[in-house]
Amino acid sequence: MSTYTQPIYVAAIVFVILAWLLFVPWLVYTYRKYNYLPLSITVITFSFIFYFLAALFLVLLPLPEVRDTCSIQKPDTQHFSLIPFQFVVNTFDNSGIVLSRPSTYMQLFKQPSFFQALFNFLLLLPFGVYLRYFFPKKKFWKRALVITFLLTLFYEVTQVTGIYGIYNCAYRIFDVDDLLLNTTGGLLGFFIAPAVLALFPSKQKVNEKANGLLAHDDVKTMSVLLAFIIDLFINKVISTIIISMSYANEVSVFIVNTVVLFVVFFVVPLFWKGNTFGTKVMRFRYESKFSKAETNKRLFKRFGAIYAMYFITGLARILNNSALTMDSDYYKATVFLSLGAWVIYFVLTIVLLIHALLVLFSKGKRRFYFDEASDLYTTKKD
Repeated sequence: MSTYTQPIYVAAIVFVILAWLLFVPWLVYTYRKYNYLPLSITVITFSFIFYFLAALFLVLLPLPEVRDTCSIQKPDTQHFSLIPFQFVVNTFDNSGIVLSRPSTYMQLFKQPSFFQALFNFLLLLPFGVYLRYFFPKKKFWKRALVITFLLTLFYEVTQVTGIYGIYNCAYRIFDVDDLLLNTTGGLLGFFIAPAVLALFPSKQKVNEKANGLLAHDDVKTMSVLLAFIIDLFINKVISTIIISMSYANEVSVFIVNTVVLFVVFFVVPLFWKGNTFGTKVMRFRYESKFSKAETNKRLFKRFGAIYAMYFITGLARILNNSALTMDSDYYKATVFLSLGAWVIYFVLTIVLLIHALLVLFSKGKRRFYFDEASDLYTTKKD
């Protein structure tokens, strides 16, 4: 049993790492495309990633302990099995099963070759279900057949080539029965998929909801937050590059960050019709619903609200990092000042986190403080 559980365990670990790395890019993609997070598409996509990893690792693991696999194999080792339905012969050979005696059929479940064949049949059955989601019409069964066959052929070629030369000899055989069983299982999954996919909204319904949100010019708060995170990331990259090219201390870093924040959150949207880099990625922009001059004024207020948080935290960080010798007359004052700065930094961070959660779960009834303070609104209209 460990032959099957160990690869799945490894796949689960890799999946958790990938999911952590892909989650924010996935949010950006889905909110950019649909303007909301379709739970069904998220579940199907991430479950497919886990399934694909599990299937791949089940095929490849465990790996040989040495790269020179030829040295641990006999000279007459067979790397190919090209006789179709050989698994049937292996299952019934010396099994004690007699077709005319049903009482002997239970012996079938004691045959390793039977379980190996069953595993190969079931391996790509879920893959057929996923294919049906992407090709919802039954007439695409031939396309599903070809894709499934190519996938199982990829598995077999990967094995027989020793993962394309990593191992100098194949450590598993190329079996034509695997091709037949994998492909048949995938095709069956394609036909029974509607019974499973009925639990999820169709892609058509997801697109209809997305079009409805677009028609109502509804920008979700998560889109606003993701745009803000993208802008902060760009701000950090630009600041880091500038700081790395010059002498840096606490004050110079503070000044550079101030200038870059001013450019990213005010100058750019000022000359880009209310777009920041983040809002452009998320396909919306800011406007005041009044004159252009009023919009520009409110863009500056938005920058001011954002910068106020940076100014307080940046100043607290500078004070917290200040250091004087114990002989200094101001040493005690510095200690209390650093402690107070740390408390301010910590409290402000918690307040901003709570604020973000309240806005995200308010179902559009709240706005982020920088949008509320500037009285700017989001729109998807050009």
